[in-house]
Parts: sequence; C-alpha cells; structure tokens
Amino acid sequence: MLIHPWDAPHDDSEWQQWLAVHDFGQLAVNGLPGEPPHVQPLHFAYDAERGEAVTHLARPNPLWPALLANPEVVLSVVDDYVYVSGPWQAAPDVPSEHGVPTSFYAAVQLRCHAHVVDDPSEKAELLNHQVGHFQPEGGSARAAVGEVPYGRMLPGIRGLRLEVTGVRAKFKYAGRQTEEVKDRIAEQLANRAGPRDTAALEHLQRRRIS
Repeated sequence: MLIHPWDAPHDDSEWQQWLAVHDFGQLAVNGLPGEPPHVQPLHFAYDAERGEAVTHLARPNPLWPALLANPEVVLSVVDDYVYVSGPWQAAPDVPSEHGVPTSFYAAVQLRCHAHVVDDPSEKAELLNHQVGHFQPEGGSARAAVGEVPYGRMLPGIRGLRLEVTGVRAKFKYAGRQTEEVKDRIAEQLANRAGPRDTAALEHLQRRRIS
C-alpha cells in the first residue's frame, strides 16, 4: 500500500482509535508453494496495550496448513471509502471537467505473527474476550470447558492470537488539496449524503484541523 506523507496518520492514536471500532477485516495468509494466498474475512478484537488482535476460525478452514507453514500474516481493514467525482477535485484555474476523480478511504494493515490456540481453556478465554468486545452489554453465557452451552463447541474451532509486528495505516482524504478544493469536496459530500459520505466528511474535516 502506497502511503504519501499527506495521507499518513498524524500519530499512532489516530489509527488505533479508528481500528478499535472497525473490527471486521480480511486475514491474508501466504499460500503453500504453487497456491494463491488465502484471504479470510473475519471479526477480530484488537488490543492496543497488548499489541495483538484475537479471533477464531472453524477447524475445517482450509487455510490452517498454509498458516502453520508460514505464520507471518497480514490483517487488512478498509472502510469509510467513497468515490470522489472529478469536478469536485478540479483546481480553481482549470475547467471542472478536467478534474481527476479519486477514492477516499481509511486503511490499516497489521503485519502479524500468528499464534494458533488449541488448548481448550485458552480458547474459552479468547472467545470470552472477543465476545466481551462485541457485546460489552453482556447477555451471553461465558464459554467454559465442559460446560453448556459452548463447551461442546470448543473442539470445532481454533483460536488465533495475532501478534502485531508492523503497522501501515493510511487516511486518504484530500490531504494534498488546497483549502478551496477541500471546501468544495466537503460541500459535495454533505449534499450527496450517500453511504459512508458522512464518515468520509468527518475524516476530511478532522484531518485539516488536527
């Protein structure tokens, strides 16, 4: 992923706060020799203090042999993306139809060393942590070995602790444009009010004043 200086996060807290509420991504695992990579969509819970993300997958998932052969993986998250029409980006001194369209988006890629969790008690702990992240209000029974309702399901999954070894983050929201063009883009996003336009507008305005 190409990251220009004007699209880079201002500091680690910017991407960490974004990732805390964008917790669905794709896990990319190198394929075995001669095979393409595995790309697995999944929910995960990221813990900034521990520098890891936790998740789990079904035991029959075909990616396990490849992951065990090479545990260096990438967890990729992309959201708040919108299409930006060319006329919105046109410089003031050129015809609007000469403007260049582009995409706005936020993206975080975590390079990780994957640790497979097969111990039943550790899997239960991992599941409880993950459910606690997504259901802070509670309402679900806790997983425990040999106990209903989830104990009998533990053999059917494998846990994953993704130890973060590197981060690439990008917030592509008109960082190189003039203030006049940014004003125009902001107005157009507000007027269009399509899916994710509000989030994109918030990023654009936040990054121009921070």
